[in-house]
Amino acid sequence: MNDMLRRNFAEVHPGLTPKEAMEESNRCLYCYDAPCIKSCPTGIDIPSFIKKISTGNLKGSARVIMDANPVGATCSRVCPTEQLCEGACVLNGASQPIRIGLLQRYATDAAMKTGDTLFAAGPRNGRKAAVVGSGPAGLSAARELARFGYAVTVYEAKEKPGGLDTYGIVSFRLPQDIPMWEADQLSKMGVAIRTGVRVGTDVHAEKLLADYDAVVLAAGMGRVPALGIEGEQLDGVYDAIELIESTKADAFGGGLQGARVIVIGAGNTAIDAATCSVRLGADNVKIVYRRTRGEMTAYDFEYRFAKEEGVEFRWLTAPKRIVGNESGKVTHLECVRMTLSEETGKDGRPIPVPVAGSEFLMEADAVIKAIGQKRLLPLIEAFGLEHERGVVTIDPVTYRTSHPKVYAAGDVVFGQGNGEATVVSAAQQGKLAAYSVHRHFGGISAETA
Repeated sequence: MNDMLRRNFAEVHPGLTPKEAMEESNRCLYCYDAPCIKSCPTGIDIPSFIKKISTGNLKGSARVIMDANPVGATCSRVCPTEQLCEGACVLNGASQPIRIGLLQRYATDAAMKTGDTLFAAGPRNGRKAAVVGSGPAGLSAARELARFGYAVTVYEAKEKPGGLDTYGIVSFRLPQDIPMWEADQLSKMGVAIRTGVRVGTDVHAEKLLADYDAVVLAAGMGRVPALGIEGEQLDGVYDAIELIESTKADAFGGGLQGARVIVIGAGNTAIDAATCSVRLGADNVKIVYRRTRGEMTAYDFEYRFAKEEGVEFRWLTAPKRIVGNESGKVTHLECVRMTLSEETGKDGRPIPVPVAGSEFLMEADAVIKAIGQKRLLPLIEAFGLEHERGVVTIDPVTYRTSHPKVYAAGDVVFGQGNGEATVVSAAQQGKLAAYSVHRHFGGISAETA
């Protein structure tokens, strides 16, 4: 990636200045029984961390945040705060809600600069736990288990820890040094993070089950699945996850300068792929989606950002065929108009149906698939876990799977109407899975977790 493109991928939104942070923190009413706490999936004591900012105790503020949310620095940048904590702020309507996300970023950024270790591992209890995956759910589970005194080893298939946060979220929203710092906090606590190790290939599931007292499966999901249409093999068809990952590693070889790009899908990954394409030099970027804006799964702030970046949206439009030239290069995407039926799917959204005879062509030099991710069936089956089309079956309270030694959290349990696909929800699930492990061994009561 050249210097110009590297600048394009620099973080978009600046943090608060010390003066701005002080003024904003002093706006907080420090509510008793604060609704913002209840709206945070990890239950951060928001008035407490903001009060500490107002008194200049930034390390104490960061400790409050990270105590509740082991990936609190990441969440300060990627959480849908306007729908969660800020959406619940009592100042809504009267003035403007407290900018909780930016204050959280201010405190955690300060902790990163000092290099302090915020937490220590608990006295060893003689038990060992393995965590498969080092995304938000995995890091959260590992951190809590280490605090309970377990000897924890995290197995990560990639070369760097952090999972989705490191590889799947664009750099201009989340620089890689943020999840790296969160992982480093665990390493300083004595958690062993083994990167470049693929469970099921480099180390067998049976060995983990034999060597550890408990296993937390937090491996996320895989690549984008096939569209199942003609032309997917053409040059110029990209997997959104691979595209984003390549920009994080400075490995994208180009090919989008001046291009007409079409992104298929309307989730957060689709938005990231579209805005990545803009920053990689595309002249025109469109998102096509078979439903309407009302059904899209991307956050509202993501949609607004994409519009600001010049991304166009084509609603009620579904891909039918990718068309190429004699050289095997993409030239068009054939689409069909859709309409929404009165029937709804499992997710409660109306089912789109094609309009007969409405096919049309859209010019394209590149087509990016962003229609979700594949389930890690070989890994799930290696542990012998019950699942429904790749969604691991768990006890909704304990996060225990069908195997008595295995617990699961994060994207491996998301789907079929279960949970939310957010970083903060995954972090909370990882915590709860760790609590359940410890409770199983008699170390924690239901009343304290």
